[in-house]
Amino acid sequence: MRKEVILITGVNGEIGHGLVEYLSKNGSVDILGLDVQPPDELMRDCCGTFIQGDILDLMLLGRLVGEYEIKTIYHLASILSTKAEFNPETAHKINVEGTLNLLRLAVEQSQWQGRPVKFIYPSSIAAYGFPSLADKNNAGKVIEHQSDFPSTMYGVNKLYCEHLGRYYSKFYKQLSADRDRYIYVDFRCIRFPGLISAVTVPTGGTSDYGPEMLHHAAQGKPYRCFVRPDTKLPFMVMPDAVKSLIQLETANRECLSQLVYNVTSFSPTAQDFYIYVKNAFPSAEIEFIPDVNRQAIVDSWPAELNDNAARTDWNWEPDYDQSLAFNKYLIPAIKSRYLI
Repeated sequence: MRKEVILITGVNGEIGHGLVEYLSKNGSVDILGLDVQPPDELMRDCCGTFIQGDILDLMLLGRLVGEYEIKTIYHLASILSTKAEFNPETAHKINVEGTLNLLRLAVEQSQWQGRPVKFIYPSSIAAYGFPSLADKNNAGKVIEHQSDFPSTMYGVNKLYCEHLGRYYSKFYKQLSADRDRYIYVDFRCIRFPGLISAVTVPTGGTSDYGPEMLHHAAQGKPYRCFVRPDTKLPFMVMPDAVKSLIQLETANRECLSQLVYNVTSFSPTAQDFYIYVKNAFPSAEIEFIPDVNRQAIVDSWPAELNDNAARTDWNWEPDYDQSLAFNKYLIPAIKSRYLI
């Protein structure tokens, strides 16, 4: 008898930590965690099974097909935007070929189970791309299929994988064994804004200037912010990111009018971050020294997102606005983390 599990790739990452902790407390299905890095303490405690391995390892994925009945795949593993620019070929291999491998695993699981396998995919604001800062400033709140011309390898990868999911969900269909219905991948995608966690330290994201500012200040470390003070991006705290993934996974398929959904919460400037941080940590040393390349990337991303489709189709609504995010979640939790 194959063991029924939820597969989560990239469980050691920021989203992985929040999702695994939530599911271990509230879920009824065992978690199968997969990551190239060895498990940390949370993974050891919360995952029913942890496998240290690579999503490019076809033999490993084949073993998963044979040993587990995978109900849902949360595919979180990826190389993020800043790191991807330093090695775009490796980023493409992991972000695209790895996703394709997981979609094929979902197809095989779907065929064996005789029912669709849910494939929950976190995409990114990086899938957007405005040609100029003026275009960004004039765009207003951006919908899912507006200005999808990414300027980074990470954004290109994410946008392409959204289309891969659409292909496997809508066009790559196989008849079931009794030939009376099609079996397919139930692909569901969220385009996240910048994400901020009080629990984990960010690594490799171009929107990380906000959380980095907070974590550096809490540790008494000086911080050089790599964007201008007037830089504006949409953000969301990690509890809301996890909430959105769970809500989309549990939504009735018939209620979903599209495969890719924006979610968002608040849109501060880098100066807003600075003010919150200085109020909480008055001795924080922060200076704005924009990096030309990273600033250009951020300037190509929307200042605000329109998430009306998610609100209409699956009742999405964040729990944290800007004030609650900083005053009730981020600053108290970060102070507690560093025992301030």
